[in-house]
Amino acid sequence: MPLSSSPSPTTSSISAFRRVGLTLGLGLGLAYGSAAQTVQMTVQPGDPKVQVSKHIYGHFAEHLGRCVYDGFWVDEKLNVPKQGRIRMDIVEALRKIKVPNLRWPGGCFADTYHWHDGVGPTAQRPNMLNMWWGNNLEDNSFGTHEFLELCKLLGTEPYLAANVGSGTVQEMAGWMEYLNSNSNTPLVMERRKNGHPEPYGVSWWGIGNESWGCGGNMTADYYTDVYKRYATFAHNYPGSPPLKKIVSGANGDDANWTETCMKKIPLNMMWGLTLHQYTLPTGSWTGSKGKATGFSEQEYFNTMRNCLRMEAIVTKHSAIMDKYDPQKKVALLVDEWGVWTDVEPGTNPGFLFQQNSLRDALVAGTTLNIFNNHAERVRGANLAQAVNVLQALVLTDKERMLLTPTYHVFDLYQVHQDAQLLPLQFTSPEYVMGAEKIPALNASASKDKNGVVHISLVNLDTQKSQKLETALAGVNWKSVSGRILTSPKVNDYNTFEKPNTVKLASFNGAKKRGEKLAVEIPPQSVVVLELK
Repeated sequence: MPLSSSPSPTTSSISAFRRVGLTLGLGLGLAYGSAAQTVQMTVQPGDPKVQVSKHIYGHFAEHLGRCVYDGFWVDEKLNVPKQGRIRMDIVEALRKIKVPNLRWPGGCFADTYHWHDGVGPTAQRPNMLNMWWGNNLEDNSFGTHEFLELCKLLGTEPYLAANVGSGTVQEMAGWMEYLNSNSNTPLVMERRKNGHPEPYGVSWWGIGNESWGCGGNMTADYYTDVYKRYATFAHNYPGSPPLKKIVSGANGDDANWTETCMKKIPLNMMWGLTLHQYTLPTGSWTGSKGKATGFSEQEYFNTMRNCLRMEAIVTKHSAIMDKYDPQKKVALLVDEWGVWTDVEPGTNPGFLFQQNSLRDALVAGTTLNIFNNHAERVRGANLAQAVNVLQALVLTDKERMLLTPTYHVFDLYQVHQDAQLLPLQFTSPEYVMGAEKIPALNASASKDKNGVVHISLVNLDTQKSQKLETALAGVNWKSVSGRILTSPKVNDYNTFEKPNTVKLASFNGAKKRGEKLAVEIPPQSVVVLELK
């Protein structure tokens, strides 16, 4: 959990987030308001070598609240489709949006987790106290084999977080040997005995988590030395893919942490560097973080203002990394991001269960546009979290399951995965609230391997639609289609009684006008267009 605040949004060199003009945001968005002057947008040809990594669309499953236990992993008696105890309706929903990687077991939990307690016969596994999240007792029935079976069912890359805070180098190295070696060592023979003869070949390894905070309260200088020690004993094994060693990076806008890591850790010792940045409606970690539902337009505006800080923060860390790594060999991984509100009334405060509204979907669309536009450096990200925790994709209640508005954004945006980035140039109108203003419009675009162009557009204004006229340099296209996510109120959300209040629909507000694309984007909406 980050502890510091972040800078205000600035005018960025990324043209998709420039601000000019004046619009007025009133109420919570009813019918279309009048549109301001038509925005002129240009889609650039881009560099074929710059792709939007599919791993930007990654997710996170920490042992926290009901994400794993009573989320992915359910009681044998629960009347839902299961494979073993893995809940298959959740698996099918996540397969549909092509989840590219899944981070586990944390989070803060990772630096208290001892992997060897979670392998072998279930009945022989010791109980453990989850001291970070609710002090509840866990039976370790969901461990390494179960997680990797879940990843296999999802068709996703496992991303493991090693225990650096309370663990040892030997413990981490042993986990890697257990999973990736095929030699006749005691650990490998133990894995075979536990039902998996062949190596798993796990490539993604986070070496520590939030080492500046819950992962050990280390200084940047101290952590870099610890990291190098651990990374030295993180070995590659014949037949398994090379390890992607990932540095526990900065909290929000902590430039010193990134500077120290990039300066002191040799580039050949790290594949990626992380960044954690959450959107809090109030912007404060002390006191109330803000409500998940029933918020005012001022609270909505504040949330979106705080969300847009991601642009300045990613730009700041990227610039530091460029000083030491101009060839951009090291990936920036924003492996914890999302909306963090107060928990739902009457729920365990340690379980971080919150509802998920159209506002959260607008945060997701905006944030993913930022990551897409920084695709040269941002090559991975993980929304926090997948099920029943924070800005979840899926909520469950016993046998019932629902998809949140955020899930639908990931459904819309999956078209960008591993597609060529097409840079955009435009000037956004402003969404004004009192003395403050933010860009009303943000966007990103890509071209897939078949030459199909996708443009994702987010209108944050609750009253005014946005008209665009777009020139597409070098793009041959004949037709445009689209889908939209919106709702009458920006604080609408799905419930188990009404699971389709906020849902996807066809979008007919785009047409070809000569060689240009003409679009009108409704207020408070996420739109993805497909040009063929």
